[in-house]
Amino acid sequence: MNTPAESSTVPPLSAGVRFKFALVRGLLFLIARLFSLSGLYYFGQLFGTCEWLINFKRRRRYHQHMSHFWGPEYSSRPWPGACRRYFMRTRCDRFYYLIFDLLPKDKIIRRIRFPNRPQFDAALQRGKGIYVAVSHFGSQHVAGLLMSFMGYNAAGVRDPHEGALRRYIQQKFSDRFAEVRQAKIFYADSFPRELYRWFQDNNILSSALDVNRERAPHLKRVTVQFGNHQAEFLTGTLQIALRCQAAIYQGFAISRPRFIYELAVFPLVENPDQSMDNPESLQTIMQRYANMNEQFLRDYPDHVTRI
Repeated sequence: MNTPAESSTVPPLSAGVRFKFALVRGLLFLIARLFSLSGLYYFGQLFGTCEWLINFKRRRRYHQHMSHFWGPEYSSRPWPGACRRYFMRTRCDRFYYLIFDLLPKDKIIRRIRFPNRPQFDAALQRGKGIYVAVSHFGSQHVAGLLMSFMGYNAAGVRDPHEGALRRYIQQKFSDRFAEVRQAKIFYADSFPRELYRWFQDNNILSSALDVNRERAPHLKRVTVQFGNHQAEFLTGTLQIALRCQAAIYQGFAISRPRFIYELAVFPLVENPDQSMDNPESLQTIMQRYANMNEQFLRDYPDHVTRI
């Protein structure tokens, strides 16, 4: 098993927490068995709508977050139903995530859409690996699992201190799916040489660059214009990919109705064989990354996270 063990600094989940998650999983799986996955999806839509109606504090946080990001533009342009759709999407994504390991693999694969797969596969044929820069929009944690099911040798860079739900479900995935057990996970404090070797073996690596807190003081950052404010994004993994001349993409996971997930990837670097490991090129690439995130949020305002 290639997946590293959890950081010893993270305490194990208590029996009470595990029981709570198991109880919710059992109820959701029962609904899916009785009414199909589509029935569970519509139940999630209804549940999310009820949350939207009664959870005033979260609704206010959503509007405050969007107003901070867009500034005056948020109050001046129409965003019909975005907040309600945000509640419905997050609830449906969480329901699906909780019972993911209980579903037949073929049923999961049938719900994957990957329009740019031919171009992605052609980039992999170069033999120098692929780096996919993701962001904290939508269900990016689902995207890595879906790529593993499609036969890609993909790895992700994660924060070692994750929430209880993510740790609980990750263990369930590892117990159920060989693809997850064989997947490689690098933590944010991994040695760079491991990432270099991963690209040299022509594998796929993804990480989120829009981290809004300091994981470690030595991690390099670049300041970009992001929405109505400036932000500092991580650059270390991207720089390693540039030095390895890996194909570099930006990826998004789009939640479609009835638990269909679309994997959208766009090239961040047009010619990966051309050396771009210099401050000017890095700044250009990172600003392009920020611009694509901004456009994605315009198109899918319900895919915002960290509310």
